Amino acid sequence: MKNSIVLLLIVLFSSCCNAKKATQESPILKEKAVAEIKKDSTAKMNAKVLEESTITKTETEQDTTVVFNQILTKTEHSNIHFIWNELLQKHVSDNGNVNYKSFKTDHKKLLEYIYILDLLKSNPEFDSISKEEKLAYWINAYNALTIDLIIKNYPVKSIKDIKDPWGQKLWELGDKWYSLEDIEHEVLRKMDEPRIHFAIVCASYSCPKLQNTAFTASNLETQLTAATKQFLSDTKRNEIKENSLKLSKIFKWFDKDFEQTGSLIDFLNKYTDITISAKAKISYKDYNWDLNN
Repeated sequence: MKNSIVLLLIVLFSSCCNAKKATQESPILKEKAVAEIKKDSTAKMNAKVLEESTITKTETEQDTTVVFNQILTKTEHSNIHFIWNELLQKHVSDNGNVNYKSFKTDHKKLLEYIYILDLLKSNPEFDSISKEEKLAYWINAYNALTIDLIIKNYPVKSIKDIKDPWGQKLWELGDKWYSLEDIEHEVLRKMDEPRIHFAIVCASYSCPKLQNTAFTASNLETQLTAATKQFLSDTKRNEIKENSLKLSKIFKWFDKDFEQTGSLIDFLNKYTDITISAKAKISYKDYNWDLNN
């Protein structure tokens, strides 16, 4: 029932969107696919849902700002990501291995979620939501769009087999086209949360594992802490001893992100059971770009 109510809210919100936006062609979600999504969602708005929903007929005529706020407050923003959560539960193991072949069979459902992300970003009220909500939105968006990229090119052995995988502006969210590197470098890294590097996943073996639950604002601190500790304790990605460190190259590529309030070792000591010496010798592991399946 909760999912049906969320779908109802999404339809109400999309009905308020600008007509030009609704008919604009996107390489991610063609007009036909948009129509199918709206049709599928509308079919679920049966009498029982309408009766139990807190949205009234009068409210459906209100502007997009009010409807957007209803989505955030009446369903809790975490529920906006329920489609993504269901996909992760279905196609990603507890170890973070992704079954891209089976994920491909649910590509339409993934596109529905990307369309929801577009609708949310389209509303001017998006800029006023909390930092936690924005972080959850952009982390989930990065991971969902990465899966979308792999699925569209599958079968591939590595994301690097795809031409310019991080630089292509393939997705429209709101009034802007984004690439994966736009989201990582121009959005997420500027939010001063270094643990995002253990939450976003570039579809590769040496990346942190893809969590099989969606990130949410209400659980974000717990989820980011857990993802960081999991990555550091994984000896295939990092080998940590008191006086020597063999680290993922993530710590080399983004060293400044981890030194915002101290040294890299200061950061590591917050999330490891081993107390690392300030004089520990640091080296870096080779990065394996094979697909994380």
